[in-house]
Amino acid sequence: MKLIIHGGFFSESSTNHEVKIAKQEALQEIVELGYKYLTHHTALETVVYTVCLLENCDLFNAGTGSQIQSDGKIRMSASLMDGKTQRFSGVINIEDVKNPICIAEKLLHLEDKVLSGKGALTFARENGFAYYNPEIPQRRWEYEKRLSDSIRLGTVGCVALDLHGDLAAATSTGGKGFEIPGRVSDSATAAGNYCNALAGVSCTGVGEDIVSGAVAPKIVTRVTDGMSLSAATEKTLNEMKPYDGFAGIIGISANGDIYHADTHPYMVWALHDKQTEVFA
Repeated sequence: MKLIIHGGFFSESSTNHEVKIAKQEALQEIVELGYKYLTHHTALETVVYTVCLLENCDLFNAGTGSQIQSDGKIRMSASLMDGKTQRFSGVINIEDVKNPICIAEKLLHLEDKVLSGKGALTFARENGFAYYNPEIPQRRWEYEKRLSDSIRLGTVGCVALDLHGDLAAATSTGGKGFEIPGRVSDSATAAGNYCNALAGVSCTGVGEDIVSGAVAPKIVTRVTDGMSLSAATEKTLNEMKPYDGFAGIIGISANGDIYHADTHPYMVWALHDKQTEVFA
């Protein structure tokens, strides 16, 4: 069993030491809870559970604590992919819900698997997801002060390999902050969240760069074609250099290899492989 999570990027120059420590401690707690859950659940169930925990932690930019867009509203996106069945589902720019990843999970077995905006919200309400305001005072202050680009990068994600050898990946984001309403991030697309029977990947960084590089499916396809997870990741990230692409990835392959990498420091991540390792 393997589990790896990320909490987006962390700016050493603009965020104080106390916040860094808090994020490290939160990642450690969440990865341990996720791994414990994985011992009795599938990879698919586990990535949803673990991303929910990340969405509920206001230190990260997903769910509670999501960034505010240019019109003063919060819109979130999330996606889920089951490596065993090759099903992908997601919600794009959904408002006023607590856990976008849970709505993506609800869509996984339906014919229409990716919903956006008002359609996503209507579906959520019809399926019992109550109104929830994900804004926290810190995000409102940041919105009013207009954060620099380096601070606004962030997403959460999880990739799991379960006892049966099955993989799943889930990714959730509150956006980059101050974006034009209607902007679509990579997190609810295959570019930022992709998985098959041989590898699973979750991305963070600049969504437009990740979409341009088709990062997650390229890595997974290259592993499927015989490359190691590390080699596939490094080749894919190197291909982003001509446009100075900004991305970080976490991944697990079916043979148990775990890999994480970023084009710009510092992505925060944690993994659990019988013991916990946290980096920020």
